[in-house]
Amino acid sequence: MNRTTIILLLFAACAPLSCSCTKAKKESIPKAEPNETAIPTSQDQDERPLIVAFGNSLTAGQGVDPTQNYPAKLQAKIDASGYRYRVLNAGVSGETSSQGLSRVQAFSSLHPVIAIVELGANDGLRGLPVETTRRNLASIVGRFQSAGARVVLAGMEMPPNYGPQYTSSFRNIFPGIAKEYRTALIPFFLAGIGGHPDLNQDDGIHPTAEGYEIVVENVWKVLRPLL
Repeated sequence: MNRTTIILLLFAACAPLSCSCTKAKKESIPKAEPNETAIPTSQDQDERPLIVAFGNSLTAGQGVDPTQNYPAKLQAKIDASGYRYRVLNAGVSGETSSQGLSRVQAFSSLHPVIAIVELGANDGLRGLPVETTRRNLASIVGRFQSAGARVVLAGMEMPPNYGPQYTSSFRNIFPGIAKEYRTALIPFFLAGIGGHPDLNQDDGIHPTAEGYEIVVENVWKVLRPLL
């Protein structure tokens, strides 16, 4: 199965929601939910270096048990590998890059040693301007770096029905920012999951618990050299 087919199948959930691509762009992604992410206080006694997993529903773990999302599984892998870090799930379902930018200060102020930034997919599925997404993500990366964090940027892609110009421009956001800000890059956050119904929930977008095992491996390949 080629890469284009995989990406198309990954976003197959857009089709049953509407008979038109335009309407699918508007309805396929839920509105951002109120931020329920727990932010550690000064009384937090866990002194392990902090890794912030900052993103949307793919980070929050929409549709799976809290113990089965990727930050929880990443924590388990870190522990099993003998590293001493704690992972904070800072994902909010439905969030765009603009909404992420509005709350990045709360998490950069925690001075994480590493920030895994997974945002932009909701921008793309809504057809938002690529330059706006690029600018927001660059600002998020810059703010984490200014707080002393090393950033891992998660690359995303759009299905081909959004047109070659948009999909190409969107894909190039992530390596472009990674090069400019000298960050580590996960080429495609959902690599190995698209086109496999058993690894995706019924919406065709969000991974199952088993799918998140693969997500963790995608993250781990890039994260481990930084630990």
